[in-house]
Amino acid sequence: MDLHDHTPTARGRAFMWGGILLGVLFVLIVYTQGFGLFRGASHPDDESGALVHKGDAIFIPEGSALRARVAVQAAAAQPVSPQLLTPGIVESDPAVTAVVLAPLSGRVEELPVELGQRVTRGQVVAVLDSPDLGQANDDNIKALDALGLTTKNLERQEQQLKIGVISDRDLDQARSDHAQAQAEATRTQARLVALGVAAGDAGRSGRLVVRAPVAGSVTSLNVARGNMLNDPSQPVMTIADLSTVWVTALVAEKDLGSVKVGQDAQVALSAYPDRVLRGRVTSVSDVIEPDSRRDKVRIALPNPDYTLRPNMFATVTLLGPNNSQVIVPTSALLMNNDRTSVFVATAPWTFTRRVVDMRLGEGSTAVILAGVAAGEQVVVRGGILLND
Repeated sequence: MDLHDHTPTARGRAFMWGGILLGVLFVLIVYTQGFGLFRGASHPDDESGALVHKGDAIFIPEGSALRARVAVQAAAAQPVSPQLLTPGIVESDPAVTAVVLAPLSGRVEELPVELGQRVTRGQVVAVLDSPDLGQANDDNIKALDALGLTTKNLERQEQQLKIGVISDRDLDQARSDHAQAQAEATRTQARLVALGVAAGDAGRSGRLVVRAPVAGSVTSLNVARGNMLNDPSQPVMTIADLSTVWVTALVAEKDLGSVKVGQDAQVALSAYPDRVLRGRVTSVSDVIEPDSRRDKVRIALPNPDYTLRPNMFATVTLLGPNNSQVIVPTSALLMNNDRTSVFVATAPWTFTRRVVDMRLGEGSTAVILAGVAAGEQVVVRGGILLND
């Protein structure tokens, strides 16, 4: 007969289940390495050795898989020439453009030239019947006749003085008359010369011949045969030498700081799309046009074949001085909040973030205005793997 009661008590049952739970927990700790609680306090990337942070720098240690996924490239220095594109117009050179005026009033009898015709210097371009010229010729004839008469009288008086027939007073009067006649003849002849009257134009006393003051093309014609010219300031025609022309570029006020005399320029015209004309800025106007708020910048161009015609529209490209700019692939750019940055190699497999000032260039490149110097090694592939 068993005198002991083997039925488990409540306390015994608690110890039994507690022992079972401790055993299960021990097994779990062994197989899960303490749920990761007993590892070092290293960065998550450090457990695989992918990245090591050294202050502001990031180091990719030897053996890290990231080395095969990160590529660097030297920031390139690209030569550039700033360009300013502006509209323009072809104009004649004022230095070789002449407005032809008739020096006296009269009626247009002959007009031997036409609009657009090329003329040579001294060529007859108009003939007027001018009563004023007839009066000038008559005055000259009278002056020459008076000069001849006073010359003979002076010679006669000098001969008579030698034989004592006249007094010194009579000789002085003869000399005075001759001097006055000489001055009047000189004046009337100078007036005819100023009017452009040559020896060959003396067919009729009132026939005023107008000649071309310069060689060039007749760009405007303001009279016709039979017209009466009463105002000496009324233009007969305009003659311009178009062997050299001006291309006037209209530069906006805000762009004037980048324009100066001697600057290289390229000119393109719609009439000749396959031609690019090259020249230099010859003058920059000191006055802004009040209506357009633009300045006139002129480029002188040779025009030996006369293909450049006044009033043609042109597109002018003003070239700035050559300099260099830093270029990197757009794949190097990383967005960090509202800033753009790149990773720069400061030592082998050591990278530092740089905030850059940039603008997009052509194709898949970006122009770095500040933050990276030419020749520095920039991460161009895999930078996102370094980005926090």
